[in-house]
Amino acid sequence: MHNTLRGEAVNTGPKQAVLLEALIVLLLATVIGIGSNWKLLSNALSGNVMAKASSGAAQTAIPLPLGLMQVKELFDKKEAVIIDSRDRNTYAGGHIKGAISLPLMDADKLIPELGSSVPKNAMLVVYCSGYACEDSIELGKQLISAGYGTVYYFDGGFPAWRDARYPIAGGKQ
Repeated sequence: MHNTLRGEAVNTGPKQAVLLEALIVLLLATVIGIGSNWKLLSNALSGNVMAKASSGAAQTAIPLPLGLMQVKELFDKKEAVIIDSRDRNTYAGGHIKGAISLPLMDADKLIPELGSSVPKNAMLVVYCSGYACEDSIELGKQLISAGYGTVYYFDGGFPAWRDARYPIAGGKQ
């Protein structure tokens, strides 16, 4: 295949044609993806951490995930209240240093008590037992429903924190 660019013949073989087509498909997919998710992207970029489920009449706010490095930075700067959603025995066996124990199973009773010591405008980071654990997400939803506006969950949970050798308390050290 020959294209003319500024009067010169440019040889574009089958590989270049395939790459050009792939680039066009990628650009179209990106434009369509951004176009259909513009509101979610806008909320994420503006720091609005409450994502809303768009299906059904009832909308449930969910916390957004944070990775290990983000949680460590918030911990070091003391910019967030760290909350352990695991049961009390597991918490006693080891937890992120300074974390507040608020077991998911006792959330209904403990969230109102939390309000007396942690303001509603505080940034909260909830964690549990790692990637397969959903307790931190569920507790995060309840905290958002209770009026806390900035709630994240730490996806890697205590195992990722401990394995990175970051400060822990309780248990064998």
